Amino acid sequence: MDVFDELLRGVRGKGAVFGRSVLWPPWSLRFTDGAYLTLCLPMRGAGWIVPEGGEPLRLAVGEAAIVRGPAPFTFTDDPENAAKPGVREVRWSADMAAAPELDGPTVLLAAIYDVQEQVPQRLLRALPPALVVPDEDDCGPMRDYLVAQIGGARPGHQIVLDRLLDWMLVCTLRDWFDRPEAEPPGWYGALGDEVAGPALRAMHEDPAHPWTTAELAARAGVSRTTLAKRFTELVGDGPVAYLTEWRMTLAADLLTRPELTVAAVARRVGYADAFGFSAAFKRLRGESPSGYRQEATAAGRAPGREAPAG
Repeated sequence: MDVFDELLRGVRGKGAVFGRSVLWPPWSLRFTDGAYLTLCLPMRGAGWIVPEGGEPLRLAVGEAAIVRGPAPFTFTDDPENAAKPGVREVRWSADMAAAPELDGPTVLLAAIYDVQEQVPQRLLRALPPALVVPDEDDCGPMRDYLVAQIGGARPGHQIVLDRLLDWMLVCTLRDWFDRPEAEPPGWYGALGDEVAGPALRAMHEDPAHPWTTAELAARAGVSRTTLAKRFTELVGDGPVAYLTEWRMTLAADLLTRPELTVAAVARRVGYADAFGFSAAFKRLRGESPSGYRQEATAAGRAPGREAPAG
């Protein structure tokens, strides 16, 4: 199993919200939606992404930017304009995507993206406030097709937009984490290690299995001591501690499903009874499974809801 695939499986477009802006200088667009992620793709021209409190990043055709919310940010022709009065605020709506004209020196295509699940957030929390990456492959035809689909009325139109957003977002994230300036979590880099990697993949493939350090070491073909030392060096936690944290991450998403009892969630993540599971969940998450479920329900699984550090 590809762990990257697994972590981003829940990052899927559903009713994707796109917007196009045709921009003439001087211009500044301030994004205030509070979305978990915003994907920015210039179709023509260039500008600057200015995250709140962060350094400006140049963005041009052939590049993609991802901005991590919920803080607002600005796309502008001049970073000095970002803080000036009169900045146009942007809240995307379906009718904005229907504008047919693309005649202007700068054309920006943007998509806001909600991420509610804890599993993908485990990776996405490692993103900087804003990032820019060039297209690693020739994405020109795909970008043109994406533009052509916005505002269309053919059957399946929304599904096409959703899947195109999935493709563009995941490819941009994958390219970012492959770049030397990225700072992914330790476990992400450890996936390619010949000692820690097999153990990590085993835990992700079957988190409910009663894994022991000895069994995981056998998967890697090394001794328990060698695995524990190498795993801790790369990941920051030992194999058993990592497994517990991964199980609780999965459990947090499962608890938002009302058809599953706490006992059913416990079994799915490798606990024989709800008592042991509840104790582990409260230790790592700072609240009981029932309390977490109640809060998630009351919040309507609010975008960007993150777990306490631990």
